[in-house]
Amino acid sequence: MKSFAAADRTSNIQRLRNEHFDLVIIGGGINGAGAARDACLRGMKVGLVEANDFAFGSSSRSSKLIHGGIRYLENRDFHLVFEALAERRTLLEIAPHLVHPLKFMIPMYEGGRVSPRLMSLGMWLYDALALFETPEAHERLRPTEALQEIPFLLRQGLQAAFTYADAYMDDDRLVIETLRSANEAGLVAANYVKAVGRELDPQGRMVALEAEDLRASSRFQIRADRFITTVGPWVDTLASRLFTDWKRHLRPTKGIHLTFSRTRFPLKMAVVMAAEERIVFAIPRHEMVLVGTTDTDFNGNLDQLHAEAGEVDYLLKVVDRYFPGLKITPQDIVASYAGVRPLVDDGAVKEGKTSREHTIETDGHGVTYVMGGKYTTYRRIAEQAVKKVLETLPLEKRAQWRLCQTEQPLNALITAGYLDRAEEEAGELVALSGLGREDAARLYERHGDEALEMARSFPDLRSLVEFEAAHAILMTMCLNLSDFYFRRLPLYLSRPDHGLSEITRIADVFAAYHNWSNAERNDQIHSLQEKIQAELNWRR
Repeated sequence: MKSFAAADRTSNIQRLRNEHFDLVIIGGGINGAGAARDACLRGMKVGLVEANDFAFGSSSRSSKLIHGGIRYLENRDFHLVFEALAERRTLLEIAPHLVHPLKFMIPMYEGGRVSPRLMSLGMWLYDALALFETPEAHERLRPTEALQEIPFLLRQGLQAAFTYADAYMDDDRLVIETLRSANEAGLVAANYVKAVGRELDPQGRMVALEAEDLRASSRFQIRADRFITTVGPWVDTLASRLFTDWKRHLRPTKGIHLTFSRTRFPLKMAVVMAAEERIVFAIPRHEMVLVGTTDTDFNGNLDQLHAEAGEVDYLLKVVDRYFPGLKITPQDIVASYAGVRPLVDDGAVKEGKTSREHTIETDGHGVTYVMGGKYTTYRRIAEQAVKKVLETLPLEKRAQWRLCQTEQPLNALITAGYLDRAEEEAGELVALSGLGREDAARLYERHGDEALEMARSFPDLRSLVEFEAAHAILMTMCLNLSDFYFRRLPLYLSRPDHGLSEITRIADVFAAYHNWSNAERNDQIHSLQEKIQAELNWRR
């Protein structure tokens, strides 16, 4: 595949300075990545800038689910659920290494908000909205059957349980893989480039973005016919910086998540837990269990977002209520993270009732804004955003671009059914790489046949984390240790030591590829440790 490396960032910034683009996208989260891929595959010349690392914001701090949202049925958001379930089906096909089927259980207790009868109707409606194309059909379980599945589930008052199928995903990697696909189709992208100003023509239309390379402390202009902003919860902040006539659009809400070891919290399926008027999930994924989320209005600093002690305590109480036999304590928490949902303010009285529908608007300056939406529907949102841009162009210019092409696989080396070859390919990977069988299988599970290319490209590497580090640097424009630990390999979230026992060999790979001095290498390690401490500051 075409490289997407730190060295490419340098040449990309030169291109952003010197060339004229059909479209420039501000924001390298999932909606920006999706819009970039859609536009590039149509044949447009596209540039993209991100003020931090790709997927830095809400796009790496989600519940990591690809789902229709069964709870949205209660708000009668049938269109949203239908659209999301259709996209779930598509994403399972185009990204099988990132989106995985998962069984969910909803335990029903005496005195609950929803009766088993009503839940049964909801389950049938959910399957119907999916056109009955689901990884598994829903089932109703008797209490004894539910306890056979999850023996440590609360027994008292259990009336029934329902199981159904949705999916979980690797959110940060989905962003990166989408950007890599766009890169294959000609995207010119750079991280750590901040939008700081604009140039308008005499009619007030934006014709250039003033950008700052935060690593070089230099400013330059990027010229384009059209601009899209996909900055999530930063949209009001950015738009107010660019235009004095911007009116606030968002109602941001904060959600936190906790992670636990699978050995300490041995779930084999996800559990949906009712918490007051909210839903909290316990989700087994790879080597960890994820619990979240909270949902509270947020008006603080988006750049200093962490879990607070009260929020952690809230989730622990929900876990203790549903799984009292496990006796989970704060000491069992491996990691925590916090994110903000960029919800569009629709005037709802309570944050939990605010719609998850998205809004796409083009202002008088010719800038298109993507606001709100669900992660699951990012591909559809991107298509709509690009179409919105095309509608503002003359018909003769619009006619030269192809139709949406984004239903093709994200990675040509990884297609549906690739895991059927895992046993055979893992054996070849062991021979090529020198990895043990378990690590080779893990590398193939994450990267498919690209893992074989990695083994051939990095013959001197001998551990899983070294292969992952080299791949992140050369193929995902990973510039810092913190970016690797937080958004390339889930070391911070999944390891009890947050992966710090691997820091020497990982730092060695980064230092070699980035040509760091000993001082730079030590600064990178120190910065990573500080970020981990900040995320877990609630422990104090």
